[in-house]
Amino acid sequence: MTTTQTKALISQWQAWLLAARPKTLTASLIPVLAGTALANGSFGIALFALLTAICIQIGTNLINDALDFAKGTDTKERLGPQRVTQSGLIPQKIVYFGGLVTFAIGLLCSLPLMIKGGWPIVLLMTASIACGYLYTGGPKPLSYLGVGDIFVILFYGLASTMAVAYLQSGKVIDYSFIAGLQIGFLATVLIAINNLRDCQGDAKANKLTIPVRFGVNAGRIEISCMALLPFLLNIYWFYSGYQLAAILPFLTLPLAIKIVYKIWKTYPGRIYNDFLGQAALLHLLFGILLTIGFYGGSKFSF
Repeated sequence: MTTTQTKALISQWQAWLLAARPKTLTASLIPVLAGTALANGSFGIALFALLTAICIQIGTNLINDALDFAKGTDTKERLGPQRVTQSGLIPQKIVYFGGLVTFAIGLLCSLPLMIKGGWPIVLLMTASIACGYLYTGGPKPLSYLGVGDIFVILFYGLASTMAVAYLQSGKVIDYSFIAGLQIGFLATVLIAINNLRDCQGDAKANKLTIPVRFGVNAGRIEISCMALLPFLLNIYWFYSGYQLAAILPFLTLPLAIKIVYKIWKTYPGRIYNDFLGQAALLHLLFGILLTIGFYGGSKFSF
């Protein structure tokens, strides 16, 4: 292989890595960590759950990359991170096909989970992949209807956290609902910042996100609520006997306040990419500290 061919191969791998959006994959990691910690579960189930979640998220990202370009949403005026289809790094049809293949790999990874969890997990996997595609695909994409935020809370918060806890314990753990809400809210901060940054371009493409429907301040209110509500919900862990899980995540409160402050003080633009990175860090650190709290503090009455 020549030097030119080697560089071209590396460039292609870099393009695919860019398309996968690795900085956002904490949305798949944190629910698995928290759900496993709540159930004091095993590494094997956690690994298959993580591989499945990552594949579904990457598949969703690739379909989004391909179809947002096809719909005219991603243009040269795009303010957000580089998209491989719009940039011409990978042809649109190949990115689209890559998304379908990644969904298929995710389905294969989920087979041990479906065997262990039965029909509830089979239905969840089916719904997750279908909604991952329909987020941007189909005649009425979820993100274009303005319900993408709800999709994130449901699948990257509640469903994933509760499903992992169920698979690890063999039963429905009721308090995994609270952890799922916290994780889902913080994951939604990422998409909400994206939507606020892109509100002008989305309006031209008839993508009816919350800022497009109700204005810039509505988007700011959404981000503020999603970033701060998880800390309010920590009161539940305190009175449920998980004091360490209630206390540790508050170490990230200054970062949450900083994000909210900057969102209100800064008009939507390219600078929001910095806020997006900070929101991803908030989601990651909060989730890790919550997980440590579950592992480090046995449940006891208060």
